[in-house]
Amino acid sequence: MTDLEEIADPLDLENQVCFALAVASRSVIALYRPLLEPMGLTHPQYLVMLALWQHAPLSVKELSGMLQLEPATLSPLLKRLEASGYVERPRARADERALAVTLTPTGWRLRNEALKIPPAIVSRLGMEVSELQHLHEVLTRVIGAATGVRDHPADIS
Repeated sequence: MTDLEEIADPLDLENQVCFALAVASRSVIALYRPLLEPMGLTHPQYLVMLALWQHAPLSVKELSGMLQLEPATLSPLLKRLEASGYVERPRARADERALAVTLTPTGWRLRNEALKIPPAIVSRLGMEVSELQHLHEVLTRVIGAATGVRDHPADIS
């Protein structure tokens, strides 16, 4: 008997991993909204800023890969961040066709304010940091497994 056969009805909504992930994602992102609004950021913009605070400067292609966002989705986010004065998108010196996304001094200063967000989220969730770290590890494995299947569709049985 497989693990799936032990589930009474594998099509019950409550048994769907995709449902649990979708609801968890929306619920957690909603916790970020009131923390990010005073900073003038949406959650996707916050993710861009996190990547830049860690690795700036980055090309649009590098950012796209890191955030797993299509360049067409990323471009409007970057334009809004640029209009807010947080980033600049000059042409890369090595390749004039590419943009080198970098932080402005204002964007760098915003990092100090953002340092308050992780502990606030942990507090709002009311979970132990070790439990959240374990969840992160499991979700990272899920992402890797799903990406592997997506990248090799012939392997799906």
